[in-house]
Amino acid sequence: MAYMSQENKKAIAPQIKAILKKYGMKGSISVRHHSTLVVTLKEGKLDIIKNHIKKNSHKWENDYNPTYMDVNLYWLDDGFDGEVRDFLKELKAAMNGEGSGGEQNFDKSDIMTDYFHVGWYNNIHVGRWDKPYVLTQKEAA
Repeated sequence: MAYMSQENKKAIAPQIKAILKKYGMKGSISVRHHSTLVVTLKEGKLDIIKNHIKKNSHKWENDYNPTYMDVNLYWLDDGFDGEVRDFLKELKAAMNGEGSGGEQNFDKSDIMTDYFHVGWYNNIHVGRWDKPYVLTQKEAA
C-alpha cells in the first residue's frame, strides 16, 4: 500500500528545493492522504503550460489558454521539450527519493493482474484552479 510520511517528505524536501532553485522556480511540497507527494509550482521562469501546448498543438484549439495544469509524469518526453522537460525529469527523480538519503520510491505493479504496489504516488501541479501559475520572466521576442 502506498504510504508517504511527513518524515520521508522532510528527507526528500532538500533535494526538491535544490532543483526548484536551480531552475528559478517557486513551489510548495505537501503530502495528500498519506499516500501522495505533491509539488505545486506557484511561479517561475519556465513557461511549462505554453511548452506543453506548443509540443501538443495538434491536440489543442488555438484559443485554449489554461492558467493551471496537472503534469502527467508518465508522458514527460511526449508532453514537453527542452529545459522544461529536463526540469520535470529532475523534479520527478527527486520526488522519488533519488539522492535524498531517505527512502526511495518503488513500483512493483503488475497491471496484467490488476495489482498495484508502489512506495508512494507523485503529483506535480502547475498552479491551482484558484491561484494560477505566475510566469516571472517573459521570453524574448
